[in-house]
Amino acid sequence: MIRHSPLRALGRLLAYVIYTLPLMPVQAVAVFFKWPLAVRLPLAYHRRCAGLLGFELRMHGTLSTARPTLFVCNHATYLDIVTLGATLPASFVAKSEVAGWPFFGLLARLQRSVFVDRRPRSTAGQRDAMQTRLESGDNLILFPEGTSSDGIRVLPFKSALFSVAEREVNGSPLVVQPVSVAYSAIDGLPTGRAHMPRIAWYGDMGMAGHIWTVLGLGRISVDIVLHSPTSFAEFANRRDMAAACHGTVAGGVERALAGRFTGG
Repeated sequence: MIRHSPLRALGRLLAYVIYTLPLMPVQAVAVFFKWPLAVRLPLAYHRRCAGLLGFELRMHGTLSTARPTLFVCNHATYLDIVTLGATLPASFVAKSEVAGWPFFGLLARLQRSVFVDRRPRSTAGQRDAMQTRLESGDNLILFPEGTSSDGIRVLPFKSALFSVAEREVNGSPLVVQPVSVAYSAIDGLPTGRAHMPRIAWYGDMGMAGHIWTVLGLGRISVDIVLHSPTSFAEFANRRDMAAACHGTVAGGVERALAGRFTGG
């Protein structure tokens, strides 16, 4: 039986705040002066946060060594920021409104997120903002669903968000690596449809209450599946690329949640 512990939730919340607040000015200075620390610190920070929150991160497959790489991932919850931030050396592509969120918007800016307007008429602006960062050598994490899902199914990928992959970056095709994220179990018990709403955040769910629920859960097993990298050269158009990446990512999520994952 999966139980929620208010005492555990309080302890984790305090530990998270005590760990996070002192690092924020350090990261701010690193970003301002463009020190290498600005890239390394978020990765180490998220790894520590994953431990504080009781996440067991299980990696499958091989991480792309190409720089830059565009990681395209499914999106089920704000917890993806921790799980992917702890495993992928990259910055996030986020909706422009995230920049204005209290506290979390500041964290997103400190993590050097790329904020884009995801309305259809803003496709060119999205592409240019991402390409600028990619050309500087930064890896990016993209959520092509455009919103969070229920954690069980992967929503269709929006082909417009793949427009950046159509262009070469510094004279070479952009490497794109599909990544599946699956919150597979809580205290060893499969999540399934009954328990996934405790983790997935979607629809009109309130954030504060959901965060409190997550903090009070036991150990959460997270499968992160790194699939074979690809590039736009393998597809006729971005719609085909979006569909292929969606199939790959959705297949990885399905296998992981079914407990029969066998590889990337």
